[in-house]
Amino acid sequence: MSRVPGWLGRLGARLTEMGERLDERRAEVEKEHAEPEPAPPADVPPLPDHVTVARARPDPAQAVPWGVRVAAEAGWRVLVLASTVWVLMRVISAVQLVVLSFVTALLITALLQPTVARLRRYGLPRGPATALTAILGFVIMGLIGWFVTWQVMENIDMLSNQIQDGIDELRKWLLNSPFHVTDKQINQIAKNLREAIGANTDQITSAGLEGVTVVVEALTGILLTIFSTLFLLYDGRRIWEWTLKLVPAAARPGVAGAGPRAWRTLTAYVRGTVLVALIDATFIGLGIYFLNVPMAVPLAVFIFLFSFIPLVGAVASGALAVVVALVTHGVFTAVMTLAVVLAVQQIEGHVLQPFILGRAVRVHPLAVVLSVSAGGIVAGIGGAVVAVPLVAVTNTVVGYLRAYSHEQALRQSARPREAPATDPVAAQGE
Repeated sequence: MSRVPGWLGRLGARLTEMGERLDERRAEVEKEHAEPEPAPPADVPPLPDHVTVARARPDPAQAVPWGVRVAAEAGWRVLVLASTVWVLMRVISAVQLVVLSFVTALLITALLQPTVARLRRYGLPRGPATALTAILGFVIMGLIGWFVTWQVMENIDMLSNQIQDGIDELRKWLLNSPFHVTDKQINQIAKNLREAIGANTDQITSAGLEGVTVVVEALTGILLTIFSTLFLLYDGRRIWEWTLKLVPAAARPGVAGAGPRAWRTLTAYVRGTVLVALIDATFIGLGIYFLNVPMAVPLAVFIFLFSFIPLVGAVASGALAVVVALVTHGVFTAVMTLAVVLAVQQIEGHVLQPFILGRAVRVHPLAVVLSVSAGGIVAGIGGAVVAVPLVAVTNTVVGYLRAYSHEQALRQSARPREAPATDPVAAQGE
């Protein structure tokens, strides 16, 4: 019992001595690694004890909060993208005629290319198949335009007389209506209209002169469209292969896969839209024909053409048919025409488009409205026509590229890592 306290005392003294040695060694190491403090200049007097030296200011970038730095980084990139889009739109506006002609040629090519492919399968050479398809296509389009013009010219006198009769009936209805409209007020409205037309004669004349320029531009655009369509039908594959050479090599496989899918989407959209427009024009034309509305066939052709502008075209063509029915046959016929138009459009929106166009070119209605509005603002009617197929193709391309990038990332992660290369000298020694 007497040896236990002495043993514990010696053990404690030994541990205390080891701790002191460790502390001394740690202090020596810290002193070796510590930066020496700069000695003050000899000519500078020492600072008083109550004066403290200010610490160095941190880096300004480190002082900015993280959220502000992220917002700034995203902000200048958004500004760069917006500037790029603005410059691109300016360039497109400068060559608007060329761009619209080429895009129209793409749409016509998407409609006619399956016919060329079918003739090629029957053994016809590429040149004759392209020429035959293009001639038939443009002849049919020209005949449609000629037929509409001929029907309008044939019925314009009768329509003007019916419009005058409709205006007289509207005047009688206003005089006998509960709105208490007097003959003097109606005459005053007519006088104001005549004065407004007389005051704007110069503007109307200048608009007529500008119409000559519009006709020249339209003819130029038609010629550009015809030539572009011929070359796209004849040599579309080589044009696509040449375009691929302009793409960087790293992105070329993805673009090469997205191109055919975009073309299938465009082809499905054009053919489906033509079929839906033909059904709309046929049934609405039959309805207004049985209602004895004049110029039923030209109105049906107008409905077919306006159907290529989603949403807006259907409303405009239907409103035109209703107005013609109103001024020629009165309110009842106009209401019945409106019922026919609405019924056909409802069938189109809920049955024809989902069934014919399918999911491949399905675009959200909000995207349709915004794209048609933006296209109309930028390039008028032509921009409104090409806006929706452009959005549909862009949706297909972006979706494919996203899936392609994800697939490539999975392949990279699944690929086995290569074994590290051994030292050749060590390998020989072994």
